[in-house]
Amino acid sequence: MRIQDFHQALADIGARPCHIGRITRAWLKGLPLDHGTLRQRGEHYFPRVVREGLPQVSHTLDTLARIHTQHAAADGSLRLLVALADDQLVESVLLPRDGLCVSSQVGCAVGCTFCMTGKSGLLRQLGSAEIVAQVALARRLRPVKKVVFMGMGEPAHNLDNVLEAIQLLGTDGNIGHKNLVFSTVGDARVFQRLPTLAVRPALALSLHTTRADLRAQLLPRAPRITPEALVAQGEAYARLVDYPIQYQWTLLAGINDTQEELDAAVGLLKDRYGVLNLIPYNSVEGDSYRRPSSTRIETIRRYLQSHGILTKIRDSAGQEVEGGCGQLRARAAGLIDHSRLLRRKASAGAAPSAG
Repeated sequence: MRIQDFHQALADIGARPCHIGRITRAWLKGLPLDHGTLRQRGEHYFPRVVREGLPQVSHTLDTLARIHTQHAAADGSLRLLVALADDQLVESVLLPRDGLCVSSQVGCAVGCTFCMTGKSGLLRQLGSAEIVAQVALARRLRPVKKVVFMGMGEPAHNLDNVLEAIQLLGTDGNIGHKNLVFSTVGDARVFQRLPTLAVRPALALSLHTTRADLRAQLLPRAPRITPEALVAQGEAYARLVDYPIQYQWTLLAGINDTQEELDAAVGLLKDRYGVLNLIPYNSVEGDSYRRPSSTRIETIRRYLQSHGILTKIRDSAGQEVEGGCGQLRARAAGLIDHSRLLRRKASAGAAPSAG
């Protein structure tokens, strides 16, 4: 379901544009569709025919995204396994400090070798209303002032629906443009479309390495763009919108945490308008990757920081609930043997992690 389908359903019950706007804003706040204002109750504003038709519209919206399970973590995050109208499952994550991570696809076609979502392949796209419904659902639980498109899926592969959602969230959803973060592996269409928008989101680029050959191995179906070209395009967009790019780097022990990689990262990112997010790897069933030690992670951060690269460590939210991207859905679908994963972590002496 797309946002225009929702608006058409309202028009079909007799809602005029002014009614549609108020109903949309109530939905985005996580409130009943007939919610009034401090000065005017809903029954005094909406015509009777609209009031009578709203319950069916509300039921349709409620089926777009409903909580299947929820998993609270000590870091203040709350991972939501969300069921869609066709019973497919996606993940949303309420983050500390009023953030929300949303999914844009069921599965993903990029096939990143360190990501559980990529192992399932792409099952289907989410409509723009299904994307926005994750925000409306989350706002019933907590305030949401920032939305990051970093959940399941590659947003660029569902570009029209994601951009429709961004436009609505940046207007009626009352979210600042720089607090809408579009994450991508580097699809050229992103750099063509985003500068033309009325609501231009912040951008996060999945970099992960300075080596084109290694990036092709780690992100086998990502566009074949060199890290240098990707950073150059990111820099141009950052200067245009005047907020920094986020470069994502999943840390894989012995693969992209070497001194050679760090020195190359300094050469690539020094004096760029951006921040490098180091994301310690979260174990995925059936692969051979490992998370660097905590000492090594901190050493990397300090080295990059000392060489002029603004660097942050971004552990994925909800580590102790085994909530790395795609893992909740994979366990619900029987794709992960949870007890085996815990035994593997225990034998390695590693704390549960995320990525």
